Amino acid sequence: MDLRRISDTFSVSPQIDPGDVPGIKAAGFRAIMCNRPDGEEAGQCDHALIEAAAKDAGLAFYNVPITSNGISSEDMDDFNAALAEMPAPVLAYCRSGTRCTMLWSMSQVGHLPAEEIVSAAASAGYDMRGVVGQMSDQASR
Repeated sequence: MDLRRISDTFSVSPQIDPGDVPGIKAAGFRAIMCNRPDGEEAGQCDHALIEAAAKDAGLAFYNVPITSNGISSEDMDDFNAALAEMPAPVLAYCRSGTRCTMLWSMSQVGHLPAEEIVSAAASAGYDMRGVVGQMSDQASR
């Protein structure tokens, strides 16, 4: 597993499988969020298998699939609603973790300073300067 901490309450990971769930629980996570649509890539694990493993382990599971074609305002609403409802800390996964980090970064614009968002993402290995800069510019208009 490649768990990458973004904040005290939110971490990301590339694709996981049901066998990873015990380690996720042991790492202290209370919820798992899938941000990857089923069938995005051949051979990827269906979210329902991970959901079943999560529930068996006593973890909350939310499926908020976001395509890599772009993030809509409805996607952000769905992500924010799930994040508000989920017990923390949360592990979100997608193909590489980038999409989850992008969603988190976008959700934090207006709540945290832009530099803090970019730094948190960078500490996990993701460059969100462009996304945060664009969102910050739009928020200031």
